[in-house]
Amino acid sequence: MTKTTIHQAKTQLSRLLEQVESGEEVVILRGKVPVARLVPVKKPKKRNLAIFKGQFRVDSRFFEPLPEEELQAWNGEGE
Repeated sequence: MTKTTIHQAKTQLSRLLEQVESGEEVVILRGKVPVARLVPVKKPKKRNLAIFKGQFRVDSRFFEPLPEEELQAWNGEGE
């Protein structure tokens, strides 16, 4: 884990991000007090919707515009 001051982080952000991308954690300090932590972003898991194959059927009416009354209800109008 790398520790760095705010000033160093501002001047060396690209280098710090390279470290983070390689899996390292970087802690940013204000004086001697930790105030932030840079960590790699977890890549989202790919969703597998095939597990629902054959369980649902979407009728063509699904894609038709909503009636005005229902559209207003969804938009919180007419209450």
